[in-house]
Amino acid sequence: MARGNRSSAVKPVPPAQRATPLRRAVKVPVWADVAIRLFAAVGLIFLVVMVHYFDREGLVDNVDGHVSFLDVVYFTMISITTTGFGDIAPVSDRARLVEAVIVTPIRLAVIFIFIGTAYTFVIRRTWEKWRMARIQDQLTDHVVVLGFGISGSEAVRELIARGTDPSCIVVMERSSERLSFAEALGCNVMEGDATRDEDLVAVRIATAKTVLVSAGRDDSSILIVLTVRHLAPDVPISVVVRAADNEVLARQAGANNVINPVRFTGLLLAGSAQGAHISEYMADLASVTGRVQLIERQVLREEAGRTLDSLVTGGKGLRVYRDGRALGFWEAGLLEEGDMIVEILPTEGEEHGPSNRPRSRKR
Repeated sequence: MARGNRSSAVKPVPPAQRATPLRRAVKVPVWADVAIRLFAAVGLIFLVVMVHYFDREGLVDNVDGHVSFLDVVYFTMISITTTGFGDIAPVSDRARLVEAVIVTPIRLAVIFIFIGTAYTFVIRRTWEKWRMARIQDQLTDHVVVLGFGISGSEAVRELIARGTDPSCIVVMERSSERLSFAEALGCNVMEGDATRDEDLVAVRIATAKTVLVSAGRDDSSILIVLTVRHLAPDVPISVVVRAADNEVLARQAGANNVINPVRFTGLLLAGSAQGAHISEYMADLASVTGRVQLIERQVLREEAGRTLDSLVTGGKGLRVYRDGRALGFWEAGLLEEGDMIVEILPTEGEEHGPSNRPRSRKR
């Protein structure tokens, strides 16, 4: 049985809980939108009140013949809502001109504000839900992140830094607080349980480009890998495990890549013992924010027949994967179509001169 890490355990969710629909953060918060619209409407109404009050001599009150400030407010509200009881009316030419030129455009603006509010909170919200449902139904070639703890959130930030569109990332979590952080990054989010078949089907796991698993516990992560592999036999899966003896179980469960952060930290520490700059360079390779980065890609057609020293990108070839074997730069020989290359490239900020980097690798 996989050994879990109690310190990072996630609270269990009742079995009856179902995944919520896919959602994405809106550009303007609801409260801010309401406040802006309300402020604009009140400001326009106040402007009309002032215009009517300063021109109250052009108004006539058919009830008592006196137009007070309260009458002006009343007349303004009646005018804005286009009710028109007729008890107060403009009689002078100037008052009628003010109504036609100033008050009528403001009246239309206020009406449009209220109509726009109704559109935003009824029609547009309904449309957005329908649109997100359509996106959810047609998800393909997307990155699914199962678990948004420390490792998952760092992975998403790094993906975005590498040029991945946040709208192509789907984060599934059981913590609404963590989901709010993912939503703020622009990702599609879904509250659900990654060990449940129906929740994974909801994010179209079978059509995903890759799946990243970081559940916080090794046993949960391995169970998620088993479930994902059952539903998506061909989708690449990367998983984080913290116990060394669980790495074999994760691979047997179907993970293509198993990352052990504890072991990787040990490698960095050991490297630092051999030299002051080894661990720094390894960390530089792992992050897109460094001076260099590791790239994995297929051999280009024009590179077939060349060696790793003559890549068209100008990068430094390190390893070739061919027919399930890993070949070092000293034994790879001539490149063949279908080979996968691991190379080192400078980040864009460190490049000098024209670059022949493949278009898919530009950020």
